[in-house]
Amino acid sequence: MPSFQELLQATASRHYHLCPRQVLGVRMGLLTAHTLHLELPQTDKRLLTIAETDGCFADGIAVATGCWVGRRTLRIEDYGKVAATFVDTQTGQAVRITPRSAARDLVARYAPEASNGWEAYLLGYQRMPDDELLAVQDVQLTASIQSIISTPEAKVSCAICGEEVFNEREVVRDGVIVCRSCAGERYYR
Repeated sequence: MPSFQELLQATASRHYHLCPRQVLGVRMGLLTAHTLHLELPQTDKRLLTIAETDGCFADGIAVATGCWVGRRTLRIEDYGKVAATFVDTQTGQAVRITPRSAARDLVARYAPEASNGWEAYLLGYQRMPDDELLAVQDVQLTASIQSIISTPEAKVSCAICGEEVFNEREVVRDGVIVCRSCAGERYYR
């Protein structure tokens, strides 16, 4: 596994700078490797990560875990939270990791030389022990792993718009296969 500093450099190079949320993402990835007893960053698709926000936090997670949207091992469920659930797809074990609520108040102790709050978060999150920075909670998914991962080869055409629907994301309405958009679940109009 790459070192913590190597992972921070990798996420900074992909994001063009290093910020506190990237550090949190990397730290969560490292803790996941320890908690789920996995070799990370992964080269297979054993770990599935569900991040609760996008942006720099997700970049840190991706670099540390090897989970990527393009590999279908990183999902974004945007709740606007710096939190993620990590699922071992072989064992079904799932943990949700979040920053501890007191961590923001402790950064000054770990970065006394910081010239401002942002720098204190950046340095403090790198130095703080896991048990002061992060909380780990065992969780169970509300959907099966198979339904989240689906069958990547599966595809159908929507009976209304004719567009292809991949990965078993179609909806059946009155016995007719339609895409989620035509079923009324649009994010656009």
